[in-house]
Amino acid sequence: MGTPAFAVPSLEILVENGYDVVAVITAPDKPAGRGQKLQMSPVKEYALQKNIPVLQPVKLSDPAFVEELRSFRADLQIVVAFRMLPEIVWSMPPLGTFNLHGSLLPQYRGAAPIHHAVINGEKVTGLTTFFLKHEIDTGNIILRREVSIGPEETTGELHDRMMVIGAQLLLDTVKLIENGAVKTIPQSEILEAAIDLHPAPKIFREHCKMNFSRSATELFNQVRGLSPSPGAFFEYQEPGKEPISVKIFRCRAVDAGTVMTHELFTDNKSYIRISAKDGFIEPLELQVPGKKRMTVKELLQGFRFDPDAQIL
Repeated sequence: MGTPAFAVPSLEILVENGYDVVAVITAPDKPAGRGQKLQMSPVKEYALQKNIPVLQPVKLSDPAFVEELRSFRADLQIVVAFRMLPEIVWSMPPLGTFNLHGSLLPQYRGAAPIHHAVINGEKVTGLTTFFLKHEIDTGNIILRREVSIGPEETTGELHDRMMVIGAQLLLDTVKLIENGAVKTIPQSEILEAAIDLHPAPKIFREHCKMNFSRSATELFNQVRGLSPSPGAFFEYQEPGKEPISVKIFRCRAVDAGTVMTHELFTDNKSYIRISAKDGFIEPLELQVPGKKRMTVKELLQGFRFDPDAQIL
């Protein structure tokens, strides 16, 4: 059960190791692009290539879907980047249902664990497999694997590394279950030692707007934590004009002590600097409305920033 590209290596590694994947459950096709043509999920694309039956229920509690799922008589169900399952679904197979989650649980429970780990400036994150239960991301842990985070690594770069590492962890988990060698750890045992739990809720627009009253390091982590998608942004308003949103995909943090925040400096040739609580943010790759993502030098060849503009 999975939908995005993150789940494809996990499905692929099961197929390549000879496991009988009797069905794939993924999200319904959705309109995308300028033509709004229906687009299938990456998981569905791979499943069709391998002639694996694909189910795309709108509602996971739909009786017709539940009966069709039961007809496959699966021994085990595996969830990677999918939706919350009703109990009638996750309790169905005799060997249970387990999930691959992109954090070291119980830290970063929620829909966006990779984003939030980078935004918070973590140096280490990881992956966890666990058996599903009623409360989301709280089931007994099967395996965990640490993953380091590079000091300038973006969420996109970390995501691509973790989906490969996660596939191997998933395969190791399946082998343990297959051999009857699973020894799970209740998350409550780890919670007792945890000092501060960080949640990982779904990312919304309010998570993406940059507040230059914060430190340069915090803003730098916000930019790389939201890159490439959905993207951190600041609002820029020239005198007498409507504000526009400017996305930043890569930047540099420059420490400079206490400065006046929310000020923009540029030579309109090679650099832009915006003052933060304790220094500056220098965008390296950014995007203005109607333009593609560019380096700062490329953008400044055709777009001028007004030093008298406001950073909202």
